[in-house]
Amino acid sequence: MATAEQRLAELGLELPPAPGAVAAYEPWVITGTMLYTSGQLPWRDGKTLLFKGQIGAALTLEQGTEACQLATLNCIAQLKSALGDLERVRRIVRIEGSLNMAPGHVMASPKVLNGASELVNAVFGERGRHTRMIYTFPELPLDTACLIVFWAEIA
Repeated sequence: MATAEQRLAELGLELPPAPGAVAAYEPWVITGTMLYTSGQLPWRDGKTLLFKGQIGAALTLEQGTEACQLATLNCIAQLKSALGDLERVRRIVRIEGSLNMAPGHVMASPKVLNGASELVNAVFGERGRHTRMIYTFPELPLDTACLIVFWAEIA
């Protein structure tokens, strides 16, 4: 059975360095057997915000999906930073996605957030099957397209 990092490689993805916080908070917190990430943005190497603006206006729905995938990759990087080994993830319990959606495009938000869900399922297999919540806003901090949060049960 392939590990999460082997699955990432099979998908042609490389885990970036875990982005640092942009304000007065922690990028992740562990309490008991749960790890919670702060909201992760679609950063490239923790420095360049790749997807800015409203999904359905400045960005296409496909670009919104790509933004969710990149923010999810940064969430996975936070898990690796916190745990040292992704195999310590017992289960991704919940994904929360905040999406910067243009008026008239809110109905597309589940499909856009599938960019996060499908990547998690591909990387973690059954351990990736999760609940999720979508929040849509007309604007997000730093004008980001999305913000993704993980709740993970850990060993």
